[in-house]
Amino acid sequence: MKNQINATSNDKGKIIAVFLLFATSIIIILSGLTFSIYSFITDSNFRVLTATVPGFVFGLVVTFLGVRYFLSVRKLKIEVFKDSSTFSWSNFKKQKPNVIKSR
Repeated sequence: MKNQINATSNDKGKIIAVFLLFATSIIIILSGLTFSIYSFITDSNFRVLTATVPGFVFGLVVTFLGVRYFLSVRKLKIEVFKDSSTFSWSNFKKQKPNVIKSR
């Protein structure tokens, strides 16, 4: 009985975390689109090194990154809700790179 209660609370935690990640990705997408539209209307430009870049382009880059993040969260959601997925602190340990010794 306790296992069922813990599994349910764990699932609720997963659902909330995944929902927050999806909400964050949607906010990033919307902010990129909003900035693109604003920059297009106001004809905003930014100096980057020696070039002038339209603000519209920066908004598109933010939108693109938001879409990539959204797709990554979708993949993560699939992995998190698998029956075989479990939490382990060993996933956070630093791993030493394999060094090939020459003879």
